Amino acid sequence: MIEFKQVSKSYSSGKPKAVDNLNLSIASGQIFGFLGPNGAGKSTTIKMLVGLLSPDSGTITIDGKEMGNESLAIKRLIGYVSDEPLFYEKMTGSRHLDFISDLFAVSSAERRAKIGELALLFEMDKALHDEISSYSHGMKQKLGLMAALLHPSKLLILDEPMVGLDPKAAFLLKRAMRDYADKGNTVFFSTHGMEVAQDTCDRIGIIRKGSLLFEGTVQALAQSRGNNSETLEQLFLELTEGTVL
Repeated sequence: MIEFKQVSKSYSSGKPKAVDNLNLSIASGQIFGFLGPNGAGKSTTIKMLVGLLSPDSGTITIDGKEMGNESLAIKRLIGYVSDEPLFYEKMTGSRHLDFISDLFAVSSAERRAKIGELALLFEMDKALHDEISSYSHGMKQKLGLMAALLHPSKLLILDEPMVGLDPKAAFLLKRAMRDYADKGNTVFFSTHGMEVAQDTCDRIGIIRKGSLLFEGTVQALAQSRGNNSETLEQLFLELTEGTVL
């Protein structure tokens, strides 16, 4: 479904690369967690994956289509929530979802049904007629998630999606991600929540200073470190910081 081949990205010459020679393949039907310290290259990778940034070298392929050559076709396959979702603040939540539905040519009947389903799921049904400017951070996060799930897609890309969500909303999102992947789609999300990643992901990737240190299952990571009893948090710190707990 997703393939990075020798992908690199720098923001200025003479400084370390934000992403350095990334090679990574992710199959359909999986939840893939992308982990790393602050500044490791997670958001840069995601922005290249959704077409907001172009790599300096290498190729990114999604569903057999190469980003750059078929960017518009790829974007129609993607539901995306950035780390800081931005909105037209004077729109109501309903108007924003209609706007997204228009962009992706979702029919009136389909959008009514899907918006109703998602509003109930995320407990936003009473807030959609209010201006987005009145929303809390958590409500804006929920609206962004609703917009990403509103149109038919094959790939859900989420940059720190749990930030700002209350425990119930986080639980509902994890369940929605699992349901989405079980239908043969792919979820790619970044997170600092090690417990979330351990409980939710089929596979994980760990990046540090732009370089991919590990890709595989949590169990494989534990075996590679020689301790199957350690938590993902402990394994992560050992791998990225050289800290043995």
